[in-house]
Amino acid sequence: MKLRSILIIDDEESLRHMLSILLKKEGYDVASVGGAEEGLKVIAAKPPDVVLCDVRMKGMDGLAFLRELRNLSAAPTVVMMSAYGSVETAIQCMKLGAYDYISKPFNQDEIVLTLRKIEERATLLVENARLQTEIRRAAPADDLAARNARMVEIFETARKVSAYKTTVLVTGESGTGKEVLARTIHRHSGRKATAFIAVNCGAIPEELLESELFGHVRGAFTGAVQDKRGLFHEADGGTLFLDEIADLPLNLQVKLLRVLQEGEVRRVGSNRQEPVDVRVIAATNRDLRQDVTDGRFREDLFYRLNVIHLHLPPLRERPEDIASLADLFLARHAERAGKTMSGFAPAARRLLADYGWPGNVRELENCIERAVVLAEGGQVEPADLPPQLHQSSGATPLLAADELSIKRATEVIEQTLIRRALEKTNGNRTHAARLLEISHRALLYKLKSYRIANFEQEGPGEKVPT
Repeated sequence: MKLRSILIIDDEESLRHMLSILLKKEGYDVASVGGAEEGLKVIAAKPPDVVLCDVRMKGMDGLAFLRELRNLSAAPTVVMMSAYGSVETAIQCMKLGAYDYISKPFNQDEIVLTLRKIEERATLLVENARLQTEIRRAAPADDLAARNARMVEIFETARKVSAYKTTVLVTGESGTGKEVLARTIHRHSGRKATAFIAVNCGAIPEELLESELFGHVRGAFTGAVQDKRGLFHEADGGTLFLDEIADLPLNLQVKLLRVLQEGEVRRVGSNRQEPVDVRVIAATNRDLRQDVTDGRFREDLFYRLNVIHLHLPPLRERPEDIASLADLFLARHAERAGKTMSGFAPAARRLLADYGWPGNVRELENCIERAVVLAEGGQVEPADLPPQLHQSSGATPLLAADELSIKRATEVIEQTLIRRALEKTNGNRTHAARLLEISHRALLYKLKSYRIANFEQEGPGEKVPT
């Protein structure tokens, strides 16, 4: 960033004259005054980029000038000059906000070099501001779209705990935004400039997971031809997000507990502990308390992770967020696709509001991305939305406040439980029937009767009753 204007404040006219000639030759716009009071008036009227100011002057001296300058909202960069300099004076100037301190008499090249350093600093500040803006634009902004009271409370709690290293346990159905919440916590923390590492504990084979998390040393096992840093090392100083923590094997749960308690990691094959500074956020769509009862999850690790527990409700329980999330995703994907979209047609909004969203926020975003790709006009029309949204009976039904029919209530409960079972088993109808404690044939009949989208297709050996 090129500096344009410089103000010289010095009660020695010859020095002002010499500096003015020098700096004008370097291409700067230069103004000069003989006192600090006059300098403050010039700065208040039109702030320069840089001020060169003497320390000892008649009337208001340089230190008093710096104190007054701190009251201005747009203060320029200040370089102090003095023939009576000392280390104490220089330190005092810096504490009052001066960028640099130059002792008189000074070499002319020293002044020019100092201005070049200020230009480099200003360029870095501008570039940093630009990058921060891009990061904010690229970062998930789902928290800004929350209207539901429970969600607002969750994000407020997340912001409060972000300043601390405390472990956080995030629970909720698949697609509710657990990783988005974890990134929000990281983004609002003092660790935001460092790494955010996400790992799915259920996606890595058990025999490789320990090495992935904690690293290994050369020769620790067949194929370990060199030392390897684990994810805890990669996240040192930052945040490690352990998704699907319930899938972590019991033997690794012990080692994770030790890391959380001691802040040290031991690589596979090593007998040396290595310190790490990692903030852990864990997530699961399972009931960890039940897993503890069933012996699948260590009780001590559960309590160590469950210091702060944030449970994300499914989208069907916060319908007031659907419209704002849809608008957010529309703006995001329209920009990525290079399209100008003004919003949703009223009929399209009704379809979004009436659907049950079994896949939660993730399904909603995928739906909007598809609509943006298919839309031919300036807004999303009903035809741009997926087929399942047009099947009103395919949406998770809602029971009206004045509904008194036991039959209708029973149907609503049945459909809700069926959907939960199918989501939990990733669409496996045999396992879902077992969870529902009904026969496989009865489940197929209910799928057809309720016309539940995406699950009523026939599969091998699963002919839907007619």
